Amino acid sequence: MVDRYQKLTASGPGALLARRLGLPRPEILERHRPGRPVLSGPVVVDGAGGGRLTGPLRELVAALPGASGGSSGSQDAPAALVFDATGIDGSGGLRALHDFFHPRIRSLAPCGRVVVLGTPPEAAGGVRQAAAQRALEGFVRSVGKELRRGATAHLLLVAPGAEDAVESTLRFALSARSAYVSGQVLRIGEPVAGGAAPADWERPLDGRTAVVTGAARGIGAVVARTLARDGATVVCLDVPGQGGELRELAGRIGGDALELDITADGAADDLAEHLGESRGGVDVVVHNAGITRDKTLGRMDAAKWDSVIAVNLTAVEHLTERLLEPRESGEPVLREGGRIVCTSSISGIAGNVGQTNYAASKAGLIGLVQALAPAVAGRGVTVNAVAPGFIETRMTAAVPLFVREAGRRMNSMKQGGQPVDVAEAVAYLASPGSGGVSGQVLRVCGQSLLGA
Repeated sequence: MVDRYQKLTASGPGALLARRLGLPRPEILERHRPGRPVLSGPVVVDGAGGGRLTGPLRELVAALPGASGGSSGSQDAPAALVFDATGIDGSGGLRALHDFFHPRIRSLAPCGRVVVLGTPPEAAGGVRQAAAQRALEGFVRSVGKELRRGATAHLLLVAPGAEDAVESTLRFALSARSAYVSGQVLRIGEPVAGGAAPADWERPLDGRTAVVTGAARGIGAVVARTLARDGATVVCLDVPGQGGELRELAGRIGGDALELDITADGAADDLAEHLGESRGGVDVVVHNAGITRDKTLGRMDAAKWDSVIAVNLTAVEHLTERLLEPRESGEPVLREGGRIVCTSSISGIAGNVGQTNYAASKAGLIGLVQALAPAVAGRGVTVNAVAPGFIETRMTAAVPLFVREAGRRMNSMKQGGQPVDVAEAVAYLASPGSGGVSGQVLRVCGQSLLGA
């Protein structure tokens, strides 16, 4: 779907008009393309005294493709500003954030990145350090709202002992893969078993099998294509009514098409049997299928309530439980070191008028992710969710004009996201290198003004 306002303000006369009237000017975001390096310019890396990540960060950033100048102190249009705040142990130490960012923030290149690394407050060494580390969240969220020209801000909270698990998340945060993610907090713990870095960061899913529900169109189709791009063999699943589009997609990406109503009796057994027999198991499960049946609660009949809960939440529970159960061989269909990614929504975080059923189902997915993650960590499995905001799809194209425009502009990027933005977040969480990230909810919303 074309954002005509963005095209207008990107032109010379349109940009001038927007500037004179004080209207938002959404930047054309740089998104990942195969072969594109992680970075496209110099990176400035520093840290507060005693930070445990400053040295490793400098080495890691210097080795990233495209990071010209590495950890250079150059202030000429840096592509990224990376700051290790783990050494801040009290409120007085927060001054280091101002000292580092104040002279540099306005020179950040278009679509640049701000990345702050800290310690989870609950792992801090005392009350004052916990307060200072918690302060980083308010700082980063505010920076994200101040940045212009498509730049984004990220906070990575790295648990002590998880220093070697940072690379996958840092690559995502610094690269064009995170174009529509800003003002978010990701926690990195010690990686689960089998959470080693991939041999090839361009194809981290080589040799792995993934299944994507709701894959025939929209976000699901782009997720399937993106996982295939990253090397996975993808089983594309959708209802029989979408069989034509499903088979066409599977043929294009060299995957399989599986027509299945995930709410039907026996659907979980059918999926487990298909994955077990045809593929010998599965490594990545993306629960993307979802529906809306919007009405305010007083006007919503039971059928609308039941159908949304059944597709968006109950089916996910049943499929996941079945894929984690041992087969006759003794091994579950979801292999050791597997990845589960659920598609939630910012509606499940902030709520939305006319979506009590949808918001309940999407909030339920967050609860599922947070409860299941520790239960499966022993098998090297991670469980996470993405929570899209306003994404340009057929569904949002049908939204009334003024509501649609509000959805597009009510975020720090002043525009709607693209399905590929959600797909890149899913691919990051599906990577074998992301074993230190589990039980997380990553919002892909351009830092929406709704919710946290």
